[in-house]
Amino acid sequence: MDYQAIISQYYQADDPLRRLLLLHSRQVADRCLKIARQHPELPLDLQFLEEAAMLHDIGIRWCHAPSIFCNGEEHYLRHGLIGGRILREEGYERHARVCERHTGTGLRSVPLDKQGEPLLPPELVESGFFVPETLEEQLVCYADKFYSKSKPDRVSTVEETAQSLEKFGREGVEVFMDWARKFEPF
Repeated sequence: MDYQAIISQYYQADDPLRRLLLLHSRQVADRCLKIARQHPELPLDLQFLEEAAMLHDIGIRWCHAPSIFCNGEEHYLRHGLIGGRILREEGYERHARVCERHTGTGLRSVPLDKQGEPLLPPELVESGFFVPETLEEQLVCYADKFYSKSKPDRVSTVEETAQSLEKFGREGVEVFMDWARKFEPF
Protein backbone atom coordinates (compact mmCIF):
# COMPACT_ATOMS: atom_id res chain seq x y z
CA MET A 1 0.00 0.00 0.00
CA ASP A 2 1.21 3.49 -0.86
CA TYR A 3 -0.28 5.66 1.90
CA GLN A 4 1.25 8.81 0.40
CA ALA A 5 -0.63 8.20 -2.85
CA ILE A 6 -3.88 7.79 -0.92
CA ILE A 7 -3.25 11.02 0.99
CA SER A 8 -2.46 12.77 -2.30
CA GLN A 9 -5.87 11.79 -3.69
CA TYR A 10 -7.59 13.81 -0.96
CA TYR A 11 -5.08 16.53 0.02
CA GLN A 12 -3.40 19.01 -2.36
CA ALA A 13 0.42 19.21 -2.24
CA ASP A 14 0.50 22.88 -1.18
CA ASP A 15 -2.26 22.58 1.42
CA PRO A 16 -1.41 23.62 5.03
CA LEU A 17 -3.86 20.96 6.24
CA ARG A 18 -1.90 18.30 4.34
CA ARG A 19 1.35 19.49 5.95
CA LEU A 20 -0.25 19.34 9.40
CA LEU A 21 -1.79 15.93 8.69
CA LEU A 22 1.58 14.54 7.53
CA LEU A 23 3.45 16.01 10.50
CA HIS A 24 0.97 14.68 13.04
CA SER A 25 0.65 11.29 11.36
CA ARG A 26 4.44 10.92 11.13
CA GLN A 27 4.73 11.70 14.86
CA VAL A 28 2.16 9.00 15.64
CA ALA A 29 3.75 6.50 13.23
CA ASP A 30 7.24 7.06 14.62
CA ARG A 31 6.04 6.56 18.19
CA CYS A 32 4.21 3.38 17.16
CA LEU A 33 7.27 1.98 15.41
CA LYS A 34 9.56 2.87 18.32
CA ILE A 35 7.25 1.13 20.78
CA ALA A 36 6.89 -1.89 18.48
CA ARG A 37 10.67 -2.24 18.23
CA GLN A 38 11.01 -1.98 22.02
CA HIS A 39 8.48 -4.79 22.42
CA PRO A 40 9.44 -7.63 20.07
CA GLU A 41 7.36 -9.94 22.26
CA LEU A 42 4.21 -8.25 20.93
CA PRO A 43 3.01 -9.69 17.60
CA LEU A 44 2.79 -6.33 15.80
CA ASP A 45 2.71 -5.93 12.02
CA LEU A 46 5.16 -3.03 11.56
CA GLN A 47 4.30 -2.27 7.94
CA PHE A 48 0.58 -2.17 8.68
CA LEU A 49 1.23 -0.15 11.83
CA GLU A 50 3.08 2.56 9.89
CA GLU A 51 0.45 2.68 7.14
CA ALA A 52 -2.43 2.82 9.60
CA ALA A 53 -0.77 5.52 11.69
CA MET A 54 -0.13 7.62 8.59
CA LEU A 55 -3.78 7.29 7.52
CA HIS A 56 -5.62 7.38 10.86
CA ASP A 57 -6.72 11.03 10.44
CA ILE A 58 -7.38 11.07 6.69
CA GLY A 59 -11.01 12.08 7.35
CA ILE A 60 -10.25 15.44 9.00
CA ARG A 61 -10.61 17.47 5.77
CA TRP A 62 -14.41 17.15 5.87
CA CYS A 63 -14.70 18.31 9.47
CA HIS A 64 -15.11 21.75 11.00
CA ALA A 65 -12.01 22.73 12.99
CA PRO A 66 -10.76 25.99 11.46
CA SER A 67 -7.91 26.38 13.98
CA ILE A 68 -6.23 23.38 12.32
CA PHE A 69 -7.24 24.27 8.73
CA CYS A 70 -10.26 21.95 8.65
CA ASN A 71 -13.04 23.87 6.93
CA GLY A 72 -15.58 21.12 6.32
CA GLU A 73 -19.14 20.80 7.59
CA GLU A 74 -18.95 17.68 9.75
CA HIS A 75 -18.37 17.64 13.51
CA TYR A 76 -14.72 16.84 14.19
CA LEU A 77 -15.69 13.74 16.15
CA ARG A 78 -16.86 12.18 12.87
CA HIS A 79 -13.40 12.28 11.23
CA GLY A 80 -12.72 8.65 12.13
CA LEU A 81 -15.98 7.48 10.60
CA ILE A 82 -15.28 9.52 7.46
CA GLY A 83 -11.72 8.19 7.22
CA GLY A 84 -12.98 4.65 7.70
CA ARG A 85 -15.41 5.07 4.83
CA ILE A 86 -12.65 6.45 2.57
CA LEU A 87 -10.22 3.63 3.30
CA ARG A 88 -12.91 0.97 3.03
CA GLU A 89 -13.80 2.33 -0.43
CA GLU A 90 -10.10 2.15 -1.32
CA GLY A 91 -10.14 -1.53 -0.29
CA TYR A 92 -8.32 -1.26 3.05
CA GLU A 93 -10.61 -2.72 5.71
CA ARG A 94 -7.98 -3.09 8.46
CA HIS A 95 -6.83 0.50 7.98
CA ALA A 96 -10.45 1.69 8.00
CA ARG A 97 -10.95 0.12 11.41
CA VAL A 98 -7.98 2.02 12.83
CA CYS A 99 -9.55 5.29 11.62
CA GLU A 100 -12.86 4.43 13.22
CA ARG A 101 -11.41 3.27 16.53
CA HIS A 102 -8.66 5.79 17.36
CA THR A 103 -10.76 8.58 18.93
CA GLY A 104 -10.13 8.99 22.65
CA THR A 105 -9.41 5.48 23.89
CA GLY A 106 -12.37 4.27 21.86
CA LEU A 107 -15.90 5.59 22.08
CA ARG A 108 -18.00 3.67 24.60
CA SER A 109 -20.92 6.07 24.92
CA VAL A 110 -22.90 7.98 22.31
CA PRO A 111 -21.50 11.50 21.88
CA LEU A 112 -24.15 14.18 21.42
CA ASP A 113 -24.09 17.53 19.65
CA LYS A 114 -25.26 20.80 21.26
CA GLN A 115 -28.88 19.96 20.39
CA GLY A 116 -28.64 16.54 22.02
CA GLU A 117 -28.50 14.66 18.72
CA PRO A 118 -26.11 11.70 18.36
CA LEU A 119 -22.92 12.52 16.46
CA LEU A 120 -22.34 8.88 15.60
CA PRO A 121 -24.79 6.05 15.00
CA PRO A 122 -25.86 4.91 18.49
CA GLU A 123 -26.19 1.29 17.41
CA LEU A 124 -22.52 1.27 16.31
CA VAL A 125 -21.28 2.92 19.50
CA GLU A 126 -23.32 0.58 21.68
CA SER A 127 -22.03 -2.46 19.77
CA GLY A 128 -18.41 -1.52 20.55
CA PHE A 129 -17.69 -0.65 16.91
CA PHE A 130 -15.53 2.37 17.88
CA VAL A 131 -13.37 0.57 20.48
CA PRO A 132 -9.85 -0.56 19.46
CA GLU A 133 -9.55 -4.33 19.45
CA THR A 134 -6.27 -5.42 17.84
CA LEU A 135 -2.85 -4.54 19.22
CA GLU A 136 -2.22 -2.30 16.20
CA GLU A 137 -5.52 -0.45 16.71
CA GLN A 138 -4.69 0.02 20.38
CA LEU A 139 -1.15 1.21 19.68
CA VAL A 140 -2.18 3.80 17.08
CA CYS A 141 -4.90 5.03 19.43
CA TYR A 142 -2.40 5.19 22.30
CA ALA A 143 0.36 6.95 20.33
CA ASP A 144 -2.10 9.48 18.91
CA LYS A 145 -2.91 10.76 22.39
CA PHE A 146 0.56 12.30 22.83
CA TYR A 147 0.28 14.71 19.90
CA SER A 148 -2.15 17.54 19.28
CA LYS A 149 -2.67 18.98 15.82
CA SER A 150 -3.32 22.37 17.44
CA LYS A 151 0.10 22.27 19.19
CA PRO A 152 2.19 20.16 16.80
CA ASP A 153 5.53 20.94 18.45
CA ARG A 154 4.45 19.64 21.84
CA VAL A 155 4.69 16.05 23.05
CA SER A 156 2.61 15.24 26.11
CA THR A 157 3.81 12.91 28.84
CA VAL A 158 1.89 9.83 29.96
CA GLU A 159 0.72 11.74 33.04
CA GLU A 160 -0.40 14.81 31.06
CA THR A 161 -2.22 12.64 28.55
CA ALA A 162 -4.01 10.68 31.28
CA GLN A 163 -5.04 13.95 32.93
CA SER A 164 -6.38 15.32 29.62
CA LEU A 165 -8.55 12.21 29.25
CA GLU A 166 -10.16 12.73 32.69
CA LYS A 167 -12.82 15.05 31.24
CA PHE A 168 -14.18 12.12 29.22
CA GLY A 169 -14.52 9.79 32.21
CA ARG A 170 -12.44 7.51 34.35
CA GLU A 171 -12.85 4.47 32.09
CA GLY A 172 -10.85 6.07 29.28
CA VAL A 173 -8.05 6.99 31.68
CA GLU A 174 -7.91 3.42 32.95
CA VAL A 175 -7.75 2.06 29.40
CA PHE A 176 -4.98 4.53 28.55
CA MET A 177 -2.97 3.61 31.65
CA ASP A 178 -3.36 -0.10 30.84
CA TRP A 179 -1.93 0.64 27.41
CA ALA A 180 0.90 2.66 28.97
CA ARG A 181 1.84 -0.35 31.12
CA LYS A 182 1.73 -2.58 28.03
CA PHE A 183 3.54 -0.30 25.57
CA GLU A 184 5.98 1.80 27.56
CA PRO A 185 9.26 0.57 29.07
CA PHE A 186 8.58 1.39 32.73
